[in-house]
Amino acid sequence: MKGSDGIPGRKSAKKNGRAINRDVIVFTFFLFLSFGLWYINSLGKETEGDVKYPVKIINLPKDRILSDVSPDKLNFSLKGPGYSVLKLKLSGTRPPVMIDLSKVSYKRLPESKNSDYFIVTSALAKSLTVQIRSGCEIIIIKPDTLFFRLSRESAKPVTGSH
Repeated sequence: MKGSDGIPGRKSAKKNGRAINRDVIVFTFFLFLSFGLWYINSLGKETEGDVKYPVKIINLPKDRILSDVSPDKLNFSLKGPGYSVLKLKLSGTRPPVMIDLSKVSYKRLPESKNSDYFIVTSALAKSLTVQIRSGCEIIIIKPDTLFFRLSRESAKPVTGSH
């Protein structure tokens, strides 16, 4: 059978080419649809993920000011429902987690002559889990130690030059 251009099989090749293209489009659509449904199903299951939160230290001792916190962000390894972990990962700016010095145990660095202190972050897991209100549990907090400096507040007020 000759096609309209005189070449045998040409007309049927074009027709089959369209059928092949249509089959590829249909296959690709259902592939993405099945991936999407699989992903939605997997979000309902228990999963783990990492999220970073800024740190804010509050309720400093009397006559002290906070002059340095290292690091200024904590990385939480979370375990919980996939929806909750994904929500935390996708949320843009996160409010800082508050570390209340009147409620936590902090210690002075032994070799420090200044007012350098540290907190072991694993002791903060329960209070930080409550603060992030996500339905997830904090498994690991990195780094394991939070360092900060409490300087003496100067007695006389600072005045600007005239």
